[in-house]
Amino acid sequence: MTEIPPSLPPSASPATAIRRSAEALETAFLSEMLKSAGVFKPSESFGGGEGEEQFTSFFADAQARAMVARGGLGLADHIERSLLARQHGAQP
Repeated sequence: MTEIPPSLPPSASPATAIRRSAEALETAFLSEMLKSAGVFKPSESFGGGEGEEQFTSFFADAQARAMVARGGLGLADHIERSLLARQHGAQP
């Protein structure tokens, strides 16, 4: 009989899932902070049209992901340590 491989890849270890979640949270935080700070505010001289606000949001998200990939603010590290400590029954 031919063995059929599973359709889904094996799930990541809990520590890897925690790290990914911590990085995702830091990315979301940084993206919102960049948007609130007006870093990607459209220039008045161009008047970018219909989709400018949406694409500006995508750019802020991409910039936040790049920042986290390079170390970010360190929030992901703190979140990860806290969640791992909680998982092992210690107080963060």
